[in-house]
Amino acid sequence: MTHCEIMAQEFELDIAKTRATLERVPESAWNWRPHDKSFAMGELATHVANLVSWTGPTLQQESFDVAPPGEEPVRTPVCSNREELLALFERTSSEALAALRAATDDELSKPWSLLMGGHVLFTMPKMTVMRHFVLNHLVHHRGQLTVYLRLNDVPLPALYGPSADEQGM
Repeated sequence: MTHCEIMAQEFELDIAKTRATLERVPESAWNWRPHDKSFAMGELATHVANLVSWTGPTLQQESFDVAPPGEEPVRTPVCSNREELLALFERTSSEALAALRAATDDELSKPWSLLMGGHVLFTMPKMTVMRHFVLNHLVHHRGQLTVYLRLNDVPLPALYGPSADEQGM
């Protein structure tokens, strides 16, 4: 198995877990936040749904500028309800899987740079960007979202084993 095939398999597992989490975001708590410095639940859920959209630019380009000189900075989409949230996630996750399945191991070893206003913030192999800034980042914020759900008495899905709410997997 190639690295790309292994990563695609892992990606598929995390997409299913993420979808199960996003499906539980209550519209009644869309603007709820645990702290003034925290995302509102709808904002965090939208960030989670959009994170995998970094896959295409990472695998298909040599760099990405989040605030290109002379242009508008990149903005996270805004979702105002669960239907929009799930539609965003279906689109971004299917595009991400297609990009990953089309990639080669050779491509994963090439350098990729994140820029802001034309200035390089970092450069690292695409494989590292995919693992750290896409997959690990997704898991991190999905974990935050499960805390938000728990604090709002929303039953949690079984993710890496049974949850207190779902004993079966």
